Amino acid sequence: MRISIIVALLLLSAALTAFSVIALDLFEPDRDEVQLVLVTSALWLLFGLAWWLLRRVKGTAVVALILAGSAVIGGAAMAGPPNTSTDSARYAWDGIVQNAGISPYAFTPADARLDSLRPDWLFPAPETTAAGTEVCVGERINRARTTDGDVLCSALNRTAVPTIYPPASEIFFASVRFLTGPGPAYWPLQLSGLLLSLGTTVVLLVGMRRRGLDERNAALWAWCPLVATEAITNSHVDMLGVIFVVAAVFLVSSKKVWRGGVMLGIAIGTKLIPVLAAPALLRRGGWRMVTASVLSFALLYVPYVIATGIGVLGYLPGYLSEEGYQDGSRFALVSLVAPGASASIVAGLILVIVAVLVIIKTDQNQPWLGQLVMIGATLLVLSPRYPWYALLLLPFVALSGRWEWLLVPMALTLRLLVPSVQLTRASIAVAVIVITVVSLRRAGPGVVKRMLRPLRRLRPA
Repeated sequence: MRISIIVALLLLSAALTAFSVIALDLFEPDRDEVQLVLVTSALWLLFGLAWWLLRRVKGTAVVALILAGSAVIGGAAMAGPPNTSTDSARYAWDGIVQNAGISPYAFTPADARLDSLRPDWLFPAPETTAAGTEVCVGERINRARTTDGDVLCSALNRTAVPTIYPPASEIFFASVRFLTGPGPAYWPLQLSGLLLSLGTTVVLLVGMRRRGLDERNAALWAWCPLVATEAITNSHVDMLGVIFVVAAVFLVSSKKVWRGGVMLGIAIGTKLIPVLAAPALLRRGGWRMVTASVLSFALLYVPYVIATGIGVLGYLPGYLSEEGYQDGSRFALVSLVAPGASASIVAGLILVIVAVLVIIKTDQNQPWLGQLVMIGATLLVLSPRYPWYALLLLPFVALSGRWEWLLVPMALTLRLLVPSVQLTRASIAVAVIVITVVSLRRAGPGVVKRMLRPLRRLRPA
């Protein structure tokens, strides 16, 4: 009976996922934010119920349910085009450009010299109104100008700047488009995201079994709505970094340091945020892991540096400024106590302290709890408006079984759907409080006394 209920919940999750992809998106000018939040909340509720029931299932059915649920929900996430992000359009363009023998760091998408490469699904022709004005039609289509001054209708964002993505991502984009050509629209990257997410599920299941961890917690990754939405529907390249990070963790914790370092370097070369997984591995990995990571990261850049020189930095400096990390405006909670540019300093100090504690305290045979704290704390402090950054957190939620950290991607998802500063601060504050309370409870009744003991020694006699 319990297995039948889980199957029903997973099928319902798949159906609701498909509905959300087909019927709801952030690009509609008259979008109903309440409906978006309700459907997303329902998906998280179904996910939570299914995992809670799975905790009482034993035997081979666990693995079968986890893999089947991952495949069915992931397949449903391919029911329509991206609905909360246009990033995958840029991925496709970067791949198309590279397969034409051009570095994606060398030209902006608006460069008129690239006109012959533009597929219609990414760059539809402008339509002329009765008044003779050229307009861009389509909810995902932005109006821009080519370097020649012509109207450019584009599914890409930031057409006037070079790409931001590191070389491992660019190699991935080129590989996908090499196999499919420029014609197919969004499904090649969505299928790639599905395969990568399933691969991560398999790696987690195998690694958890070998280390005696509860395999049922792999569902915290496999069935999570964030994976379906951001790894598959919106095809975020963060997914590629995730699978290399998980491989790195299992390798380094098994004392295969050189290979683990290579995997970590590739992950960082996908999107820089996987570097947050490194502090928890440093005491075992040491200079060998760092050397392997740096070398693999640098080697990925070599062909692009040869082709483009310093241009390989792309739009990264401008992106950080645009996102408000230089003036501190992006830090939802930190900016309450340290307004303006000082927020960046305070945020940096907090993360340095967390990193030092993670390095000192992490069990090198089971580093995932330290990685969970490092990545989760960073997301809480930086409070990015993009929930797909939390894809990196989810495997460590699964490995550690610390379900309370799921409140982090939930808060970031809410920030994307309802961009309200007050609501963002409230949701992140709730996440911090719940994570703290549950963590203290897990640590046992004596932990608070041990934490307060140094303060008692300071009291006057």
